Amino acid sequence: MIPITISSSIRETCPDLHVLAIAGKVRNTDSDKELWEEIARLEEELRSALAIEDVNKWAPIQATRQAYKRLGKDPNRYRPSAEALRRRILRGLPLYKIDTLVDIINLVSIQSGYSIGGFDADKIVGGLELGVGEAGELYHGIGRGLLNIEGLPVYRDEIGGIGTPTSDEERTKIEIGTTSLLMLINGYSGKEGLMEAGRYALGLLRKYASLNLEEAVIVHDSTHFPVFLC
Repeated sequence: MIPITISSSIRETCPDLHVLAIAGKVRNTDSDKELWEEIARLEEELRSALAIEDVNKWAPIQATRQAYKRLGKDPNRYRPSAEALRRRILRGLPLYKIDTLVDIINLVSIQSGYSIGGFDADKIVGGLELGVGEAGELYHGIGRGLLNIEGLPVYRDEIGGIGTPTSDEERTKIEIGTTSLLMLINGYSGKEGLMEAGRYALGLLRKYASLNLEEAVIVHDSTHFPVFLC
């Protein structure tokens, strides 16, 4: 597992944060028909059961929004990815088809409410630290161009930022040739619900991406706690 630490600024501002990290070998493919049938079923469930004004009231999304506010970021302008995906569904807009791994990560995020980082682990240099974005920090959000990450929680490796709850960075993004996955499920609302989301992700990754799980840990206060998702 790539070492993951939490900076003091995040620990003090977001004391309930628990991160479930999943690492393993995978086989990525173009969009999978059966996977998209699962996504379509969840979309229909959400449209029939949820109003758009209630999206940000769900605990995992609400807690991520509160973290943004405490760090000085407007969550209505820079929405956490789980909120943005659910709002897109409820507005009747199609989800983007990227590739199987990214589609799985989006499905888990929609289902669980957690904003999830998904990275090609072979592109990460050294360990990761979760800190706070700084003014003028260079960051290219995937499909978004230059992104102002000042005040956003941001994972950095030895080169720079690679992931925020709003968007991951181009440099370490998942591609068709990705064979090593690092998936970070960010629980700003605490530990409750993380294991369920992890088991759901594990099932999808094994079914659609031939995951060979190497390790799963929960990170809290920079301490790694091994967990068993099977």
